[in-house]
Amino acid sequence: MNVKIKAFFIAIVIVLSSCSQGDKRSKEADKDPIPYKISKDLDAIKEDGVLHAITIYSSTSYFLYKGRPMGFEYELLSRLAEDLGLELKITVAKDINDLFDMLNNGDGDLIAYGLTITEPRQNLVSFTENHYVTHQALVQRMPDNWRSLPGYKIEKEVISNTLELINDTVWVRENTSYSERLKNLQEEIGAEIPIEHIEGNIPTDEIIRMVVNGEIDRTVADYNIASINKTYYPILHIDTRISFSQRIAWAVRQNSPELLQAINKWIAKEKRKDDYYVIYNKYFKNTKSYRGRIQSDFYSKNGNKISKYDAIIKKNAAIIGWDWRFLCSQVYQESRFDPKAESWAGAGGLIQLMPDTAKEVGVTNSFNPEQNIRGGVKYLDKMRDKFDDVDDPVQKMKFTLAAFNCGAGHVFDAMRLTEKNGKNPNVWDQNVEEYMLKLADKKYYLDDVVRYGFVRGAEPYHYVRDIFLRFEHYKQFIDQGKPI
Repeated sequence: MNVKIKAFFIAIVIVLSSCSQGDKRSKEADKDPIPYKISKDLDAIKEDGVLHAITIYSSTSYFLYKGRPMGFEYELLSRLAEDLGLELKITVAKDINDLFDMLNNGDGDLIAYGLTITEPRQNLVSFTENHYVTHQALVQRMPDNWRSLPGYKIEKEVISNTLELINDTVWVRENTSYSERLKNLQEEIGAEIPIEHIEGNIPTDEIIRMVVNGEIDRTVADYNIASINKTYYPILHIDTRISFSQRIAWAVRQNSPELLQAINKWIAKEKRKDDYYVIYNKYFKNTKSYRGRIQSDFYSKNGNKISKYDAIIKKNAAIIGWDWRFLCSQVYQESRFDPKAESWAGAGGLIQLMPDTAKEVGVTNSFNPEQNIRGGVKYLDKMRDKFDDVDDPVQKMKFTLAAFNCGAGHVFDAMRLTEKNGKNPNVWDQNVEEYMLKLADKKYYLDDVVRYGFVRGAEPYHYVRDIFLRFEHYKQFIDQGKPI
């Protein structure tokens, strides 16, 4: 019998025999669960108003690209938080082990990362309904001259059957579903597969790059992650299956049944919408956008850059004493880093200066990046000087941004309304911001203490919030570095 055919039939027997591993896994699952250090379910989360999610920084889950936070998990988390009426806070874990420890310690309410559902893990957490189904694949290099070889010759050169892994080393991170699967596979084939554990918190996509660069010979990855990487690294061979189909899901603590129910209800609703599959395809199937991202200087995994205007922004942020990443967040909010941007109202340039404001701060050309940022910071400084009674520096930044957006007069109106109604006029959060919103209501903008009348208060309200939220994302990926 042909060696390849014989190996194929043996592999079928091995795969079928993997069902017998259920008893062993059941015994592992019988271990006492780790007691959680916190008890917090949906009601307590809603009382806080914030959904705390834990994820991992990777090319598909959560990253920064051209100043914009992106990722499959990020986009879905944003939709989940909106559905639950909560703000979103994301914490990045170092590695998969850290995910479970952080959840147990109460550093987050859920793990939002593509976890393979396994029985040992089900003893630690409660999994949500799966987001998608995939299988584990062997990731290896094809021969250097693969382009000139017919397919059958390539198959002879690579490992195309799990039996061929005997005595061939595979590199994976320890305590991952990949490592667990390889250990089970050794028992199924009754032979040793040498496993080398990769130290540190290197994500799967970077381990795949190690294969491409020849630092290691092979690894294991979920097929959808391997597939999107192959679009940029065509030398990869990813067709050798290591596992059956597996469910990929998020997880919560076992003492959060209401949160689990709410997330599962949301997943079922999302899966009935086209948007859900558009988001999946964006990160796992859209090869053109993936190649564009990983080739860009402004992809956070390629370096410490947010935009091509970072140097100008750093220099001017130092003048006002702000973190340059914070000023970047404001510039993104204003123009998406487009120096030629122009609003319907006539504001122009990176930080969107109105013509009168530009003239006031000595800007002769708002579409010149140097002039525009310098003038914008000069105007921000003027706005900040109007709020000397605000002692807290973070609150002062919020008043400054609001005044930059809608004018200091409307902010003073909101402060007077706040004081009139018995709240603190020198605190933006949950005080002045609430009355800023009310200035679109006739009952409030006609009040005796209001001097500047109607304003769409939702604009400065969201302006401030969005800039601060984006700044939190920037801090996850970009080092502040030394001041200019």
